[in-house]
Amino acid sequence: MNSSAHHQLSSATRVIVGMSGGVDSSVTALSLVETGYQVEGLFMFNWSEDEAGRCQAADDFDDAAAVCEVLDIPLHRADFSREYKSRVFRYFLDSYAAGRTPNPDVLCNREIKFDAFLHHAERLGADLIATGHYARLDHSGGTTRLLRGVDPSKDQSYFLSAVPMAALSRTLFPLGWDAKTDVRARARAAGLPIHDKPDSTGVCFIGERDFEGFLRAYLTGRAGPVRISGGELDGTTIAEHSGLIYYTIGQRRGLGLGGVAGAAQSPWYVVAKDIDTDTLWVSQDREHAALLETRLQASRPHWLMTLPPALPLRCQAQVRYRQRALDCNVHPAGDGVQVVFDEPPRAIAPGQYVVFYDGDHCLGSAEILAAGAESALSISPQAESA
Repeated sequence: MNSSAHHQLSSATRVIVGMSGGVDSSVTALSLVETGYQVEGLFMFNWSEDEAGRCQAADDFDDAAAVCEVLDIPLHRADFSREYKSRVFRYFLDSYAAGRTPNPDVLCNREIKFDAFLHHAERLGADLIATGHYARLDHSGGTTRLLRGVDPSKDQSYFLSAVPMAALSRTLFPLGWDAKTDVRARARAAGLPIHDKPDSTGVCFIGERDFEGFLRAYLTGRAGPVRISGGELDGTTIAEHSGLIYYTIGQRRGLGLGGVAGAAQSPWYVVAKDIDTDTLWVSQDREHAALLETRLQASRPHWLMTLPPALPLRCQAQVRYRQRALDCNVHPAGDGVQVVFDEPPRAIAPGQYVVFYDGDHCLGSAEILAAGAESALSISPQAESA
């Protein structure tokens, strides 16, 4: 673990680790124990078991307890399901109902792991908290900077981009310098019982279940036409969908569109959702203009800096977790910002986050409100002339 001067190591420094029962949080605790901190674990219940269906909260707690027994550290538990419901899940449902594609992982980090969890850990006497995120924190120079994890395939700075600076200043990410393969090897070498446990996928309250089926339990979509955008069949209605809420921009799988007369036997892509007419627009053109917009409008950014940067700002940004960051200019526009990319990111989806970077340094993020022509709000004269 690469520890910075900001957090002087002391056997009296109490660090409470968010334990999930998985490999990453377990090796996080192991690293801190080996480094000499006074380590305790805290397991979070974020979703009540009766509603969770296949969510394995009870099994995960048992795994976390087994790891803490091997490491000889205490394990606390806390139920944040009420906070999760009101601060993450409610927004998640409201966003889908409005036709957006929210990112619950970004919200969960901001509202639960680095707020409710942090405050609970402080009540337990924590000096610092730690999680198994693959990201780095530079606490030197009297400030805190969020940096990408060294392993580019596991970097999770995107999901941490909305966390308050005050919370990050009290946080350690021991795995930020590690590769996932090394983390598993360390778990095995230390005899941790979860060393071969598969990585969790998806959001806990959905797990491996059918996503559309899950949404249907909470939201009722309005049916509408599926129409072709572009080409010789432009405007042709080819099917009926059961609700725009079940689709996201760029989606290819699960559209249920079979052979269409006059169309090729190629995949279909969602290129637009018209909330006013409940129309789902699709195309077989993977390079459809709507999937390759160079502009987006976003909310007021959350900057991970002591002072917000002067706009316009030249930096890089990414619009989805797995996409690479692209060069762009960030301009003030209305109450938020307009981001203009040098080259188009793929399938900008309102509700997701645009996350800003300067190399490995994560500068902050903003929620995407609209893409393309919809986002062509007037850029302030100062921004235009700069």
